[in-house]
Amino acid sequence: MPYVRHWFRTALLLFVIALAIGLVAAHTSLLQPHELHWDRRLQLDTRTGWLNQAMLAVSDIVSPVGGLVILALWCGWLLFVRHSPVKTVTTFLVVAVGWNSSEIAKILVARNRPPAIYSLDPEIGSNSFPSGHVAFTVSAAIAACFLARGTRHQKPVALAGAAVVALVAFSRLYIGAHYPTDVLGSLLVSCSAIICLSGLWHTWFQSRLTQIPVLSPLLARFGPLSEGQSTSQGEPVPAAAGTAAAVREDWSAAGGGQRRRHAAS
Repeated sequence: MPYVRHWFRTALLLFVIALAIGLVAAHTSLLQPHELHWDRRLQLDTRTGWLNQAMLAVSDIVSPVGGLVILALWCGWLLFVRHSPVKTVTTFLVVAVGWNSSEIAKILVARNRPPAIYSLDPEIGSNSFPSGHVAFTVSAAIAACFLARGTRHQKPVALAGAAVVALVAFSRLYIGAHYPTDVLGSLLVSCSAIICLSGLWHTWFQSRLTQIPVLSPLLARFGPLSEGQSTSQGEPVPAAAGTAAAVREDWSAAGGGQRRRHAAS
């Protein structure tokens, strides 16, 4: 997980901007009438039978149930196939924190959904700003980029992630479940939460992984293979060294660009 300098200020700024947009959109007439008109034009100009079914399917895949299944399968693959408990933990945290942050913003903004008469699949029981579907997709795309960082797959993964986010955002507008600012709010809120998580990970959580009872046996079992490391002679790194290497990571201090290294446990 990359370290973001000035992570707290950056995360707070993004969250405040998102809340400001949401509150203005929800409780004034500055944006909502224009957004509703834009939604209706999009729906009237593009809705067809086959596209209706395709967009409904896209929304179903990244629904709360679909998102939980995707996250469980992804983390299971990282842990039991790739033997990488640290990457499993970071992926789970990035997706879970970025996704669930949208629920906090929903409560604070309390924006009503677009009129149900225009929706292909009316939703009740949750507020409109921001979109939880888009928040999950943004968080999953960022987690995938973190995993691919520094590899030859970095750029293709980033492009694919951006395309999937755009597709899901379009599907939510097309179906009539959200306004355009709901989609923008999802991006800002999720990025804010993930930046905050990144700062907390490097300043506190990462060095304490081996102290968590649930993770200790996993790190002991899978630690040597977590980063695919080997010695200069091609032999696997010993278990203790592999676990420490998986948990320890260099990161830039907020001031002066100095490098610090967490002590091996």
